[in-house]
Amino acid sequence: MRCSRMNDGELPPGAAALGDVSSAEFRDQLHQVADWIADYRERIEQRAISPHDAPGAIAAALPATAPCAPESFKTILEDLDRIIVPGLVHWGHPSFFGYFGSTTTAPGILGEMICAALNVSAMTWRTSPAATELEGVVLDWLRQMLQLSPAHHGVVYDTASVATLHALAAARESLQLDVRKQGLSGRAGLPRLKLYASDQAHSSIEKAAVVLGIGAENVTRIRCDAEYRMLPAALVAAIERDIALGCKPCAVVATVGTTSATSVDPVTDIVAVCRKQGVWLHVDAAYGGAMAMLPEGRWAMAGADDADSIVVNPHKWLFVPLDFSTLYTRRPELLRSVFALTPEYLQGDASGGAENYMDYGIQLGRRFRALKAWMVFRTFGEDGIRARIREHRRLAQLLASWVESESGFELMAPVHMGVVCFRARADSLTPQEADALNESIVTTINATGKAYLTYTRLRGRVAIRLAIGNVLTTERHVAACWESIRGERQGRP
Repeated sequence: MRCSRMNDGELPPGAAALGDVSSAEFRDQLHQVADWIADYRERIEQRAISPHDAPGAIAAALPATAPCAPESFKTILEDLDRIIVPGLVHWGHPSFFGYFGSTTTAPGILGEMICAALNVSAMTWRTSPAATELEGVVLDWLRQMLQLSPAHHGVVYDTASVATLHALAAARESLQLDVRKQGLSGRAGLPRLKLYASDQAHSSIEKAAVVLGIGAENVTRIRCDAEYRMLPAALVAAIERDIALGCKPCAVVATVGTTSATSVDPVTDIVAVCRKQGVWLHVDAAYGGAMAMLPEGRWAMAGADDADSIVVNPHKWLFVPLDFSTLYTRRPELLRSVFALTPEYLQGDASGGAENYMDYGIQLGRRFRALKAWMVFRTFGEDGIRARIREHRRLAQLLASWVESESGFELMAPVHMGVVCFRARADSLTPQEADALNESIVTTINATGKAYLTYTRLRGRVAIRLAIGNVLTTERHVAACWESIRGERQGRP
């Protein structure tokens, strides 16, 4: 045997007689962790953002088997600092400009700590009344902040991909094909189901189609205009073509803030198409929904209130740490009709009309995610959230102005939110050479550890993508990154 066997009831050396560690030790460890977190966040700018380790290096530095005897907290913290932290990409760094930035915030971190200490499951009202009711309160606060009508019922999930999966499951149920009971396989006479989204929409739609039995090939990508917005006329043509072929349109996904360029589909026009055709409309506003917080940004969510379902991720631009995604739907009864299933051992948890959030998804156990959002919203207030979103938009517009005024660079998409897509260019370069140049700039910048960028493809060409979303990011960080990009561009063809 790998570990020596102890007598029944015998505790290993150092183990507390009751519990995992003694109360005094736990209190001391909490203080150490609090100081560690505060030091990490205060000094994060001094760290290299991304590591240079080869795949497998972290695992190789760790034991291949779990320890037999308890190890000291001091040793565990030392290994955290020595092995784990150096192998991380530090998303909370103020010069991390990848993806949609980072929403690491002080109240969010504190909320996560308290959530872990409470360790409740918000699956039914009876299993945790306060967790269930706080979730409802936080969802309603956010609904009002986003200017959505009370007709929308909210549910918290982990990510937008999972929220979209649930919304499209409800859309499938709306077709009255009795899929919940009979499934899709082996049934004669079922039409081929179709989903529609722009060619800029998120890949989670194909994943949802796979899980729901619709199939990735039945996701039709609709052409976009010069600003990467879905063309309603092309959507109408695709739906009518499929109907003529005997297919059944299931849902349309419109996007408010696409992943690459943060473009905004013409949701109002798409609503009209969906109503005419009797098709479910889901709005993916995971990132761009935050624009509704600003009077000057509400144009981005125009028409979204009329959708059947909407996803908004506070962990993208509303300063709640990962993971926290919200789904709002005008038709919650359809969501329940797909997922409500109460096993025998939970029959006693019937709560006299109170909300049981397990009925709205595939999960039974549910984290108390609403707690950290509640703490963030109270600590920042609506005014504080608006101020931070406005500052991120200001910094993005400032960067865009620098790009436009610099020869050898060009903007690749309009800048409405906190993301700027641009490209180094030269008349002497072929398109393929220019693509390689832009990829090289991103790779080189990231290798320095001083900033972190991503790149995407727009109109078939590689574009540098810089996303601003961290509360620690200032104009100084954006300017330093831009100067690094300019420096990489200089001296190249």
